Formats: sequence, C-alpha cells, structure tokens
Amino acid sequence: MSIVYTIGYEGTDIERFIRSLKLIGIKRLADVRAVPISRKKGFSKNKLRERLDKEGIEYLHFPKLGDPKPGREAARRGDYGLFEKIYNTHIETDEAQVELDKLLRVVLIQPTCLLCFEREARYCHRSIVADRLIEAADLQRFNLYGDDPDCYVRNASRMPSFHPSESAAAA
Repeated sequence: MSIVYTIGYEGTDIERFIRSLKLIGIKRLADVRAVPISRKKGFSKNKLRERLDKEGIEYLHFPKLGDPKPGREAARRGDYGLFEKIYNTHIETDEAQVELDKLLRVVLIQPTCLLCFEREARYCHRSIVADRLIEAADLQRFNLYGDDPDCYVRNASRMPSFHPSESAAAA
C-alpha cells in the first residue's frame, strides 16, 4: 500500500529535518505552502531545493494547495474551525483540484512527503491535503516529526514501508 507522509519544520533545524526524511526513505518533498519563504534558515524554497538535491530528494512545489492568507490568519489566532472552513472551500477550487490530481500521481509512484510549517499535522492544512489524497486512492498516512530523527532509528521495526500503488499506472 502506498503512503502519504507529512512533515512540518516548526521546532527543528535543516540537519535534523533532512535526517528524518532520509531515515524514512523519502524520495520527494511536496511543498504545499502558498508562500514558500521562511525566516527559518534553510527552509525557503530555493535553499531547501538546493539542499534536498544534494541529499538525493526531489523538491516539488504545489502553491495552489497552499492555505490562503485568511486561513493562515485564522490558524495563527487558534480559530481552527474557521481555518478548516476556509481551506476546505479553497481546496475545492478548480486550480487546487488540478494540483491535487498532480500531487496524487506523484504520491502513488515514490515515497513523497507533504511539507508545511506546523509541527503537528492536525493544526496544518497539509492534513486536509492528505485526507483528500487518502479519499482519492488507497493510501495510508504517516506524520513525520523533523525534530527527533532518532525516533525513526529507535522504532525502525514499526516504521511503515512504501509500496507503489497498483493503481499508479491508472493515475
């Protein structure tokens, strides 16, 4: 079964973040930020792409799957109900649906991880994106944490294994 992975970079640095991805075997990072700029060193689009490339991980950006500004503002205020309402409306737009379809084709072929900022996926729109991918295909979700890569070493026997979906050819 194919897996959709998610990760946030809140509370970590680029070294631990990359180590987490590599320990799990991630081959592609799908950036679902609307604005791929960060004050956190190494996490802005170009620097992140360069670093991932050195590590053998492909960087893809899906800006139309990013959370619109009103949704980001609601989440910052802790109004998660409004945030979800705004994002669920956004993801139904034609532009977002086209990007979601592209992302699904990517996820079915190689171990791919959805990226945004928040450490906890439940407070981030990437969880909604993952839910939509799961609805569209027979996928499992695995939320990664970039601040403790050694947990993937300690718990290696319990880590999920990626198996390309048999429906990948149909996608």
